This record gives sequence, structure tokens and C-alpha cells, in this order.
Amino acid sequence: MNNTEAQNAMGSARPASRKRRISFGLAELRESCVMAMSAIRAHKLRSILTLLGIMIGVFSIIVVMTAIRVLQSNIEGELSQLGSTAFVIQKRPEFPVDNEAWEKIRRRKDLTYQQGIALQQKATLAASVGMETGVANNEASSKYYRTNPDIGLIGTTPDAFAARNRVIDQGRSFNNNDLESAARVCVIGSSLSKKLFPHGGGVGDKLQFEGISYHVVGVLEAKGSSMNGDGDNFILIPLTTALNHYGSQNRSLDFLVQARDQATYDDTIEQVRGILRKLRKVPPGEGDDFEIASNDSLINQFRTITMAVRLGAGLISSISLLAAGVGIMNIMLVSVTERTKEIGIRRAIGAKKRNIMTQFIVEAIILCEVGGVFGIVLGITAGNVAAFFLKVTPVFPWDWAAVGLLACSVVGIAFGTYPAYKAANLDPIESLRYE
Repeated sequence: MNNTEAQNAMGSARPASRKRRISFGLAELRESCVMAMSAIRAHKLRSILTLLGIMIGVFSIIVVMTAIRVLQSNIEGELSQLGSTAFVIQKRPEFPVDNEAWEKIRRRKDLTYQQGIALQQKATLAASVGMETGVANNEASSKYYRTNPDIGLIGTTPDAFAARNRVIDQGRSFNNNDLESAARVCVIGSSLSKKLFPHGGGVGDKLQFEGISYHVVGVLEAKGSSMNGDGDNFILIPLTTALNHYGSQNRSLDFLVQARDQATYDDTIEQVRGILRKLRKVPPGEGDDFEIASNDSLINQFRTITMAVRLGAGLISSISLLAAGVGIMNIMLVSVTERTKEIGIRRAIGAKKRNIMTQFIVEAIILCEVGGVFGIVLGITAGNVAAFFLKVTPVFPWDWAAVGLLACSVVGIAFGTYPAYKAANLDPIESLRYE
């Protein structure tokens, strides 16, 4: 055989040898799994107690993260109340800032009705510019019912309806005549309509709010719960009516701008920013003295703020998993002591140290994984109790479930290695003599 043939023969032998090693390794791992399951079944009470520790550790992580995910999903849904091509201009940011920044924000001038009118005229890229402000919270009444003092009264313009994704279910919205004449008309939320007018929608009827009578011209489609309670529990009146009754001093408006389409969205924001800076006489080089917020920006701000909360909750919850890992190590050390003679017999019939180590590490991993699965199932179920009470869609945190299972494997390996090492290094002769 020449050198070329010999090299070809050796090259073909290497893959075959590699396949045999892989096959042998898998067979050894399978055997270790079978032996580990047999050992777990043989010591049911001890295994259950070990599983319980891991299950509680994983449960504490998953239940916290599932509940946070449910709350996050609910709040982000509320923050996404703007239309996909809409954004809002506010005097203050939606979320709290540090004290130094807050002092500067507090000194900002209000966004006024006159500035809103000027913005409507000059924002040529915008499809519409609406204005809105909350003016009061109190009880509302009809001839059928009187509510709790938690009803919000909001002054708004017709163009704000589309930007806020408000859809009329019965009756009509406001029109320009209502706005110009400061008419005492209102549009009410679905939930409030059912309270005040149990026998019908209420369109054409009247309601009272802080001694003023309003004619109901429309009822909105239901939106469900919100961060502040019932998302349909409010009254909308023309902005001019609100400003006439409650005054415009020390009252900043929100401007709701809707771009024509997604392609012109960014350009519309920049045009509006430029117009407002000029109207409010902001010097070049200085930052805006107002906030521009969209669905995405509000959600990103919220996630940034809650990141530390999620990390802190995960870290605190992980302590219980470490405690469960110590329990795993103790149980495995007891198991090694009880099975000393079994280990000696295995060594006597040819088992190597790595076989013993593999067996005990696999046993620790299986114990952790089974406990982890139970912990994940219970944690997700308990965490979604919040979804039931908030009446939102339950969540399944796949990422945290995967993290939980991975953490179980790490705990099994980390806390099972020392007992496995101790078992593998027992003297075979002394082990056979052990009683």
C-alpha cells in the first residue's frame, strides 16, 4: 500500500472512530439517566423533599417575573392609546425624573390654547392637531344614578378623537359648532353610560357634573380597564366649554398631532417641534421646553424605568434558588454515604471514576429539572392571577421559563459536582466492606 492509500485509509478511519466515541458517550449518558431515575424512585421521600426545595426556588423567580410581565403588558397597552401615526406634546414628561431636572421642568410655561390654534394653522404636514386637558374629577349624576367622585372630566377638540383612538359607538362626536359656541354637550365612556343610563345608552339625555348640566350627544366604544381604574369612566366636553367654566390660567394643554401616514411621521414631528420652539421663543441651542411622546417612546421610557425593578426582583428571588442548591448538595452527600457499597460494586465490575461522577451529576440535574418544571408551571399559574383580576390576556414568559430551566441545570451541576467527586474517589475495597 502506497502512502496515498494509507492516508486515505487513516482519513476514513477517523470519522468512524469519532462516531464510535459519540455513540459510546450517548450510551453512557443514557445509562446514567436510567440509573439516576432508578435511584430517585428508590428514595421517593428524599427525592420529593429535594424537588420541593428546587420547586420553591424556581417558583419564586417565575411567579415574580410572570406578575411583572402581566403588569408590564397591561401598562404598555395603556401607554399605546395613541394612534400609530399620532404623537402628543406635553409640558411635562409622562414618567418621573430626578429632582434637578424636575425643577427645570416645573418652571416651563404652559402649552396654551392660542399656541394650539397657531400650531393647527402652521403644521402643514399634519393631518390634524387636537387639544385636550383634564379639568376635574368628581361625581356625575343622572335621573337614574349618582356615581362615586372618581369621574374624570376632560376638555377636548374633535381632532383629538382620532389621535386617541376614540371610536363613537352611539350618537356623534363633537363638531366645530360645539367648539365655537362652547356648547354644553358631552361624549361619555361606555362604562359610565351603563351606570348613568341603565335602560339605554343615554344619547339625548342629560347628566350633571359639579352643578352643570350637559347634553349627551355620543357614547364611546368600550376600551376596558386602565392604569387608573376603569378606562371608560370619563366625560368628554368641548375644550372651549371646559376653559370657560374652569379657566385657562395655570392649565397646560396636551397637543395631539396625527401625521398623514407613517412615511411623513418623522418629518411631521420635526416640523411641529420647530413651530413650537418658535411660538414659545426657545433660543437656538437650548433644549425643548416641552415633551414629545409617541407610543414607542412612552413604552421605551417605561421599560427603562422598570428594568432595575425587574433585575432587583430576579436577584432577590434567585437567593431562594441558591438555598435550594445547598439542600441539593446535602441530600446528594447523604445519598453518596447510603450508596457507598453500590459504588464499590460498580467500581469492582469495571466502572471508572468518570462513570460514577456522571451518574451522580446527572441525578442532581434530573432532580433540579423536575423540580424546576413544577416550579415553572406553578409560578406561571400564580403569576397570571394578576391577569385575571386586571382582565388582560395571560402571559407565558418563555424567556424566563428557559432561564429557569437553565438555572436548574447550573444548580444541579454546581451543587452536585462535589458529592459526585466524593463518590468517584471512594476507595473500591473500603466501599465493598461498608455496612
